[in-house]
Amino acid sequence: MNTLHRVLVAAALALGPTLAAPAFAQPVSFDAKDGVKIYGDFRQAEGSSRATILLFHMAGSNKSEYAPLAPILNNAGFSTLAIDQRSGGNLWGDVNKTAAKAKVSSDFADTIPDLEAAVAYGSLQNGGPIIVWGSSYSSALVFVVAARHPEVKALLAFSPAEYIQGYSIEKEAAKLSIPVFITSAPDGGEISSGEALAKAVPDHRAVQYIPKDGVHGSSTLRTDEDPQGASENWKHVIAFLDSAFPRT
Repeated sequence: MNTLHRVLVAAALALGPTLAAPAFAQPVSFDAKDGVKIYGDFRQAEGSSRATILLFHMAGSNKSEYAPLAPILNNAGFSTLAIDQRSGGNLWGDVNKTAAKAKVSSDFADTIPDLEAAVAYGSLQNGGPIIVWGSSYSSALVFVVAARHPEVKALLAFSPAEYIQGYSIEKEAAKLSIPVFITSAPDGGEISSGEALAKAVPDHRAVQYIPKDGVHGSSTLRTDEDPQGASENWKHVIAFLDSAFPRT
């Protein structure tokens, strides 16, 4: 049994016996508005799709950050699209194909067209409403993208903060009228940054979950990165998604 398979099995067992086999990852590509080709993996929901979740990675990372996470979301009734952003790298034993082929140095803000292209692509897949999900630097960018795109109907931010030069993420959060989920590592700085953004979202539509055990970014849900906290942290993510997009 290889490492990835062990991780998927462990995550499934942690969440309960009802989880099915991982959905097939379909490699996809599409162009950002500036011509950069974006590469990703699209997975269909198990059964009828409640929504399509766009999964954006942290610095130095790539779509494989979500290899053990997307199948859990698929089983819960969500289609997923995980992309390689032009600002990223080769963590998780995988190559960031977008960054490798773009062959340019990119700041965090330069990836906004990548996220917007994913919104456009995801909207064409007939997988229901669009949800944006960010990890570390991309957890700040999803506030920018959600504020610009009314087709985004919910947002999840894992360790968000004011990472993006030239932008106030707090001001972007203040423009939102959608359900927002914010979490982080149980670290004072991360908690404070998340709290500021949660307070900025109008009408108390933001939920901030502070885990007992957790790590930075979406890795807080990976059993290989957060063996003590992943299972509990997943419960809060799924509860938020169930509230925003009830099961039928």
